[in-house]
Amino acid sequence: MASAKQDIVEYLEKFFPPSLTKCSIKEVGNKGAEVMWHVAEDDLRPGGTVSGPTMMALADLAMYIAILGEIGLVGLAVTTNMNINFLRKPAGAENLRGVCKLIKIGKALIVGEVWIYSENQQDEPVAHVTGTYSVPPQRAAQA
Repeated sequence: MASAKQDIVEYLEKFFPPSLTKCSIKEVGNKGAEVMWHVAEDDLRPGGTVSGPTMMALADLAMYIAILGEIGLVGLAVTTNMNINFLRKPAGAENLRGVCKLIKIGKALIVGEVWIYSENQQDEPVAHVTGTYSVPPQRAAQA
């Protein structure tokens, strides 16, 4: 059962408020999501670039939001694997945009990818992330 953007925002505010401290959800639906990470000084590493852990957190959240948008508000959907390729240096003074597309939605595993862009450099991604989530088994409806 799919979830709307507002339902996901309310769910995250209630059960995982830190997730929206630096992020805002731009879009959810059609097996995907778009999330904006509002870059702050503590997201930068020496040299003025956005840190790898910040980009990984953005990708993980974008994928989780896309999954909630597809299968509903399932709290125990968890990351089982993530792989990141850093493609170019992100602009340290710009927010990051993560665009997730779910590739396969199975009963137990969901596979997706996230392209990460500096906000004002829309044509050149700074990173590409692939990931897999484990989804808890669905219990049969009780009569």
